[in-house]
Amino acid sequence: MRIPLPPVPLPEKVVGIAREYEDGTRTPVEPRDAATVILVAPAQGPDAGPAVYYLRRQVSMDFAGGMVVYPGGGVDPRDFDAGVAWAGPTPAEWAERLGCEEDKARALVCAAVRETFEESGVLLAGPSDHEVVADTTGEDWEADRVALETRELAMTDFLTRRGLVLRTDLLGVWDAWLTPVFEPKRFRTWFFVARLPEGQVTRDVSTESSEVTWLPAGAAVEQAEAGTLAMMPPTYLTSMEVAEHADPDAVMAVAADRAVQMFTPSVEPLGEGHTLSMPERLRPLAAARRATVSDGD
Repeated sequence: MRIPLPPVPLPEKVVGIAREYEDGTRTPVEPRDAATVILVAPAQGPDAGPAVYYLRRQVSMDFAGGMVVYPGGGVDPRDFDAGVAWAGPTPAEWAERLGCEEDKARALVCAAVRETFEESGVLLAGPSDHEVVADTTGEDWEADRVALETRELAMTDFLTRRGLVLRTDLLGVWDAWLTPVFEPKRFRTWFFVARLPEGQVTRDVSTESSEVTWLPAGAAVEQAEAGTLAMMPPTYLTSMEVAEHADPDAVMAVAADRAVQMFTPSVEPLGEGHTLSMPERLRPLAAARRATVSDGD
């Protein structure tokens, strides 16, 4: 499935519908809060850059079916539990970097860790604030992962029973995207990054994905452009930005100092037609990429 990549010309019908939302004729769907995690590791080969963990969503999914995405999902009400064991920056510090209220920041960080475990088997938690779980491949870990995924088990109870704390210091902040107003299903999604903990391995475990893969971010961008990977614009643009960095350490260094504001794509001119906007910092990268692809044609 080939998906048009930014800047995507918008059909005039879509532009007209978007204008109706802008002038108040239509009311946008209320978005759901979500967290997604760009899991990075060293790529094989010289100058390959950081490798990223991707999942291809089941084509039957009602949102982004068949798309290649990062691990992530919606915030669960129990992610707001203030009693969750915690190590790293405080919820107040996360709130400042995520651009939201403190209770929501706590829930987003918890959701990011929970969803990463549910969808990849990687757990950003440990017995202390300077240790991380070394192996989560045993049957007992898998039983807990399934229980979390089905909501039979809360993250707080899971960590408490195992004597673990959330290693929130292993997460970095990358971006925040809100689905355009004219979409029938909308998410307010915060993008985190995390390095694959030493000793842990990813596993193809999520019931929402049909396959998983590690790819250098640059290779994923090239495959999206070739039509062999279907990516939504935020995933494509984020992968393109991550590919600009030499290795996971460089990615994490950038994320350590980054704070974000929620970005909502809006209709803007494109030649004689229209397209959706993108964050200003990504425009030069997208323009350079378009020039590179055009030169290669």
